[in-house]
Amino acid sequence: MNDSVFLDTNVLVYAFDRDDERKQVVASKLVQASLSSGTGVTSTQVLQEFFVTVTKKVRVSMSVTDARRTVEDLARLRLVEIDLPLILGAIDRHHRCKISFWDALIVGAAAAARCTSLFSEDLAGGSVLDGVQIINPFG
Repeated sequence: MNDSVFLDTNVLVYAFDRDDERKQVVASKLVQASLSSGTGVTSTQVLQEFFVTVTKKVRVSMSVTDARRTVEDLARLRLVEIDLPLILGAIDRHHRCKISFWDALIVGAAAAARCTSLFSEDLAGGSVLDGVQIINPFG
């Protein structure tokens, strides 16, 4: 059985953002492999951040309709729903690990899903937080 991997917002955004072709290729392959193997995991937080980013924060934004359709497609990944225990755990992790609350929530969702790896460029690649290996796929 394959190990589960958590995909952070930036990986999903780069898969659809044409501004950096190298990152788009890497992210697209990672997303497709995660979907086809059934090992990919993300969270409701990530899907929310993805929607806002691709409709408002990238140079060439998606239409709301296309972004909604893409969120529906990405929801085929195993989805961790953010709840109060994850939020409280993120507050503690934020304090303990000295990382942003939002990154702490991502790590908590990955740990809750028993992921072995978290693909993100926002955290220190190579580090291990709460048993999850952080990997920067672009670095």
